Amino acid sequence: MYLIDISRNGQPGYDARVNQSLDNYFVNDLKLPGHGLMFYINQPSVIIGRNQNVWAEVDIDYLHAHDIQLVRRTSGGGAVYHDMGNFIFENILSADTTNFGDYAHFAGPVLAALRKLHLDVQMKPNSSDLVLDGKKWSGMTMFKSGQGVAAGGTIMYDLNIENAKRVLTENQVEKQKGLGVRSKRSPMVNLKDYLPAGMTMADFREYLLKEIFQVPSLDDIEVYHMTDEDWQKVDQRLAETYGTDEWNYGHNPGYYDYADRELAEGKLGMNWTIEDGKVRHLKFNPFFEAGDDLRTVETELVGKKPSNWNITRAVKKAKLKSTNNNSLIEFIEDHLK
Repeated sequence: MYLIDISRNGQPGYDARVNQSLDNYFVNDLKLPGHGLMFYINQPSVIIGRNQNVWAEVDIDYLHAHDIQLVRRTSGGGAVYHDMGNFIFENILSADTTNFGDYAHFAGPVLAALRKLHLDVQMKPNSSDLVLDGKKWSGMTMFKSGQGVAAGGTIMYDLNIENAKRVLTENQVEKQKGLGVRSKRSPMVNLKDYLPAGMTMADFREYLLKEIFQVPSLDDIEVYHMTDEDWQKVDQRLAETYGTDEWNYGHNPGYYDYADRELAEGKLGMNWTIEDGKVRHLKFNPFFEAGDDLRTVETELVGKKPSNWNITRAVKKAKLKSTNNNSLIEFIEDHLK
């Protein structure tokens, strides 16, 4: 077993879009022999499953207002919140699918390490969640590609639980559409309150790694350091897919197309579906403070043909305060007609 060093030019990387794409690279491209482990931290971010509808799962206005990244996994699972008080562990196997689907197998070393500290941690029955006192401190996910597997989860040390609750607020209108995989909401708990007094996050990280690798010192762990060639390929994949708003915001079940444009007010995204010549689904994604103005435009256009008359009528009816009418009409017409 070896540790995968995902630092770049000697600096740790906290960009969630980068970090969440690395498992795909290691499983599908690099395919190192043996059993690798990534162990990292993400900046504040919401990670959603590949087949989830972000409009149903996330309070997008809160996300933008608090500079929280949105990242769509290449694997399934539900929506989770990460920040600097949260570790992510991920097992990488390029030629062994023996334990695919067995969350308990991949959670085992982490659970064992915590039990040595007298924490009564368990795997929730019929679930991929890890719990303490009935509350979730880890959500796990995994995917298989060919003979490769990536499997891991979160370790909540001192997560901002209030942020997590606010940003992972369901949109009831979108929820009722039944598009995409639904998240299962659970009460959450931080491990910090149960760990030995004075155990810092750095101490906790060192303890976990030594227990997982069964070594007396971090210096005894075999490490794979990512090369310049690795990063070139990762950067290319990010530029083409995983780092794009089209992938992260636009790849929603039931919403077939996505576009965005820089307006005077800021960037505006639009996710939509046209069926039988009419607007079936439509969601705007303003990266600026827009209030509820754009929601009226969505409501007015759904079920109608995207004609100039209908688009102009919908925009004028909204009495926009945040967005220029002509700019918005032009943006919509350029893509929906």
